[in-house]
Amino acid sequence: MTTTLRPSGPLQQSEGGARSRPYEIRVNSRRVGSLVIAADTPFGPTVGEIRDLAVDEPDRRRGRATVAALAAEEVLRGWGCRRVRISVPADSPGGLRLAAALGYAESGRNMAKELPGGSPALSEGVRGRPMTRAEYAAWDVRAREEYAASWAARGMDPEAARAKSEADHDGQLPQGLDTPGATFAVLEAAGTPVGHLWLAPAGEAGAEAYVYEVAVAEEHRGRGYGRDLMLLAERTAIAQGHRELALHVFAGNVPALRLYESLGYRTTRVNYAKELL
Repeated sequence: MTTTLRPSGPLQQSEGGARSRPYEIRVNSRRVGSLVIAADTPFGPTVGEIRDLAVDEPDRRRGRATVAALAAEEVLRGWGCRRVRISVPADSPGGLRLAAALGYAESGRNMAKELPGGSPALSEGVRGRPMTRAEYAAWDVRAREEYAASWAARGMDPEAARAKSEADHDGQLPQGLDTPGATFAVLEAAGTPVGHLWLAPAGEAGAEAYVYEVAVAEEHRGRGYGRDLMLLAERTAIAQGHRELALHVFAGNVPALRLYESLGYRTTRVNYAKELL
């Protein structure tokens, strides 16, 4: 029996080269699953994604997903892609095994935590306060530069990375410090600023909050302030009525991952990537 992909919808394509198309996974003429193949990521048209790969229960554990993923990679090669990304739910052992078997390397994780009923206490001598306008102005310049540099370091064209940084910051913070829902806070230890965080609502009806940025100043690292910053994020989210706090951590940032795990964050999705040879 032969497993193949069959388009189930039209090819969507933009002038910039982005494209996507849904497919059915078929065994001979019988539909057994589906997926979406796309090359519309922020990295540009040379980086593709395999999305929403699902095989119907009666046909699982028969290699259908493996063949479908390999066929999807061939489609992406035909589109001129040189790299492919996938995101797997953490509670999908089959998906995690498939990613490992096909040679994908972890690039990062999405994590979340159900917030407690009461606000956690900060360490003695440590407090949080709102970011001032002067601090925000300095942060905005630095954040746009660092965000662009982070995308360029992950393979994006530098000019495209700068454009993405400007567009993302303008889109997420159209009114700067006064953007509705956005919260910027500074952590102080004995009156000295040691770190900051950026928090905003996410998810349905704002039940979830998302940590867009949390950072300890380089000269104050290694003193436990990262934990206090995350506790400050939780205190802020709880005070705003959120029930869950989510974040993303890049692969290789082991200290941050260990911190989040120690605070009770669970992995919700594992993100992977690999080169298309």
